[in-house]
Amino acid sequence: MMRGSKGYYSGTRSLLRKPTRARGKPQIGKLLHPYEAGNQVIIKMNSSVQKSMPHKRFHGKIGQIIEKRGRAYVISVPQGEATKTIIVRPDHLEPYTGQ
Repeated sequence: MMRGSKGYYSGTRSLLRKPTRARGKPQIGKLLHPYEAGNQVIIKMNSSVQKSMPHKRFHGKIGQIIEKRGRAYVISVPQGEATKTIIVRPDHLEPYTGQ
């Protein structure tokens, strides 16, 4: 009997699935959105772009941008009592409006 896989993307079948008409490359406006330090963002993984994709535990979380590093952003995300720092490209970010 084989054990279940414990890979990086295990258990993400429904998490990374996109609706039929949303498949393909991301929209250019999403990539060009200007983020600044202190802005709050929603981490929403885009499965069509694997580069700089955060871990599945951060999907749907709200974090705060600390700085820009190259093409990516350094984001601080609260997780329980700890605060994690992750590096994510804007493909996997959405602006948080604070509803």
